[in-house]
Amino acid sequence: MANVFSNAFSSLGEWVNERAPGLMPVYRKHMTEYYAPKNFNLWYYFGSLALLVLVNQIVTGIFLTMNYDPSASGAFDSVQYIMRDVEWGWLIRYMHTTGASLFFVVVYLHMFRGLMYGSYQKPRELVWLLGMLIFLVLMAEAFMGYVLPWGNMSFWGAKVIVSLFGTIPVIGKDLVEWIMGDYLPADATLNRFFALHVIALPLVLLLLVVLHLAALHEVGSNNPDGVDVKHGPKGNRWDPTKPADGIPFHPYYTVKDLVGVGLFLAIAAFIIFFQPTFGGWFLEHDNSVPANNLVTPAQIKPVWYFTAFYAIVRMIPSALGTAVWGVLGMFGAIVLLFLMPWIDGGKVKSIRYRGTGYKVALGLFVLAFFGLVLIGTDSTAELIPMLFGAGVDVTSLENLFGRVMVLIYFGFFVFLWLYTHLGWEKTKPVPERVTTHD
Repeated sequence: MANVFSNAFSSLGEWVNERAPGLMPVYRKHMTEYYAPKNFNLWYYFGSLALLVLVNQIVTGIFLTMNYDPSASGAFDSVQYIMRDVEWGWLIRYMHTTGASLFFVVVYLHMFRGLMYGSYQKPRELVWLLGMLIFLVLMAEAFMGYVLPWGNMSFWGAKVIVSLFGTIPVIGKDLVEWIMGDYLPADATLNRFFALHVIALPLVLLLLVVLHLAALHEVGSNNPDGVDVKHGPKGNRWDPTKPADGIPFHPYYTVKDLVGVGLFLAIAAFIIFFQPTFGGWFLEHDNSVPANNLVTPAQIKPVWYFTAFYAIVRMIPSALGTAVWGVLGMFGAIVLLFLMPWIDGGKVKSIRYRGTGYKVALGLFVLAFFGLVLIGTDSTAELIPMLFGAGVDVTSLENLFGRVMVLIYFGFFVFLWLYTHLGWEKTKPVPERVTTHD
């Protein structure tokens, strides 16, 4: 039986190769002849998982659009129709909403791995920049998708977030009206957000993913040691001309990635079937009621994956008295990530061999990010009374904590530039080859 399937696949491959001979070289270059370092660890699962979630979002999104009505009068009801009357509609929607949050989970972990192992350093600057562009487009895609259900938080979230552009001098007010197509989020807003969410931005996202992978395969993957695999005389034992300490991506890492995919799908399935709202983090309770411009939610806040940047907006204006600084701080927090290849002047890539200062700074940076998430989701309003008692001034403590988190976040980039460009970093010796070779 195995021989029958093998012969069938072989015949199919020959048939395709005769009619499209250019496909096989592309397949070999990016799969069987793409040599990846053989010391990948669990942090390298998240790139393939991000691709998996992207496919899930596209497929489930296509089915959702079949029954969605992009109008202010029909959007909310059409979502309820999908959830209650469409065959398996509830499952498709929960796969989409859960996938959105899990997309950001794996992307944030993928970015953190890049920070740990210096995957943004030469010669992978372009890979990093393309990855950050993917992150930026993904944020726009997620925001517009969040508006489409047209629940009350969707409406007010759109109003607040789009209104941030109003802080831009001279053109701010006109820019806000141009984005929304009206004075308030309405039919025009939903129509343009729907078009961007289901057509324009996915096309841009797919293009950037292809460019990201192509750029990666041109320079080769980084690894936990931050040491490039060797070529030539020190080649691997199978073929001296092939990279040393490298193995073909297919079948070795494609099979290995299936383990991560299996575990990830099990976690995703548990959330979808048993806790699809995830306590209001994945699907907010205020979005289960229709949009109403006369009823403001008690707390207007974005979905959790935007809250760290939204918290920066909240903290800076209260300190300096004008919203424009908060908006600049929010965008600056993202722009600084783009500039990491030039901010970090370190001679060593991997955190394994970097100085103690970098390890401490990266740890504080992660803590600051989570601290900002807590502030952005208003979780600190509940935690502070639990920690300090009911009579404490919650607002003052929250502002103090938030501003410290903002200082740590931006301080990471300032410290990193000084630490590496002024020669303060004392690194460990880096091995000549990756440490898990035969």
